[in-house]
Amino acid sequence: MKKNLLILLSLVGLCACSDSLTREVVTYKINEPVFMSKKDFRQSVQVTSEVRKIENYGKICFHKGFLYISEPGVGLHVLDNRKPENPKLVAFVEIVGNADLAIEDDVLYADSYVDMVYFDLSNPAKPVVKGRLEDAFPDARPAIENGYAFDYERCRSGAKDSVVVAWNLGERSEEFIRNDLGMIWHWGGNEYTEMIMDSDKGHSSGLNGSMSRFGLHKSHLYVVANNRMSIFRLSDGTPEKKNEIAVGWNVETIFSYGDNLFLGTPTGLLIYSLKGDLLQPNFESSLQHVYGCDPVVVADNLAYVSIRSGNICGQSNNELIIIDVSDVRKPRKLVSYAMKNPKGLAVDDRTLFLCDDGLKIYRITEPGKLLANLVAHYPGMDAFDVIAYEKLLMLIADKGIYQYDYSDLNSVRELSFFPMAKAPLKKMKNNP
Repeated sequence: MKKNLLILLSLVGLCACSDSLTREVVTYKINEPVFMSKKDFRQSVQVTSEVRKIENYGKICFHKGFLYISEPGVGLHVLDNRKPENPKLVAFVEIVGNADLAIEDDVLYADSYVDMVYFDLSNPAKPVVKGRLEDAFPDARPAIENGYAFDYERCRSGAKDSVVVAWNLGERSEEFIRNDLGMIWHWGGNEYTEMIMDSDKGHSSGLNGSMSRFGLHKSHLYVVANNRMSIFRLSDGTPEKKNEIAVGWNVETIFSYGDNLFLGTPTGLLIYSLKGDLLQPNFESSLQHVYGCDPVVVADNLAYVSIRSGNICGQSNNELIIIDVSDVRKPRKLVSYAMKNPKGLAVDDRTLFLCDDGLKIYRITEPGKLLANLVAHYPGMDAFDVIAYEKLLMLIADKGIYQYDYSDLNSVRELSFFPMAKAPLKKMKNNP
């Protein structure tokens, strides 16, 4: 109500300054929330050995020979990958609203819209529910990719007893007031309200892909979403939320390297230091780039940032940027390369694996000579993210999960292809 009063007072002030106010009826589309009661929502987690086919790709995490794959909004698939030539699905964990995950000391942490659910992985093939941290992410909502606003007031009014689990795109006709400066208010009958736009891992840790919003460091979990970073202390496998700080607008990814956190945003790279208080990351610097979605990975004091266009990501720029981060207070852009539509990436043993027009593999000699050192190119798939570990590359794409042996860069071998539910089994051709 205070918000509405402030908006109304602002309107009164503008009336005194401008006598050019007009009323108009506008028909518009808006995302209306679909609710689930918190009771039903919090009883919905189920672990089953009954295998479900993977229908949509999402975030990935590798731990002790098993690959955990998030199917957005649905849950986690457990893939036994101890024999990467013949991977097998062995379990499914139903988690309503899941998008991200991280693993440390045989405990898997996964988001479930507003909550965090955590599992015992003593048997990696059979996750066991340990507990749920309620309201860990109180502002979490399903992603919106259609570009329309959502009904903030309805979401807020239903937040006490319910959770938003989906959206229905509706159409409304309502009266607005516009002044000569172009400012708009919505008249709801008795008060003025606003329209809100949504933006859209001594210890054993799992390896996350570069698209993750979960980062691990010294028994702490750092989770980014929109313009917030939530910080959890992991004590004996139990998460405890200790802090939440404001960070850059619409942070998309996080990568932990050394004593620093590297955050990817649509407008640039943010660097936070963890050398002091682990519960209060210290902002060190930022490096701006053109607007676009951008995961980041760091190795040998070089940050690799991929920027892509399309969907909610912004403009038409598609490129790979290499940044010197040896001094985190003064990051320095070294070079950028035009790409097709790059997404996830990984670096291991002076080798860069990039999801762009399929999969591209580069030897890293000098930043300025990257394109001249293309090792292999596997086109024909929309690659999303990769994990590189001990000469094994695990890649998730629209058609399925591809795995490669890169122990010999002169002869990279495809080990297996695990198809998505609707994807045809098809061997991809290598174009070096």
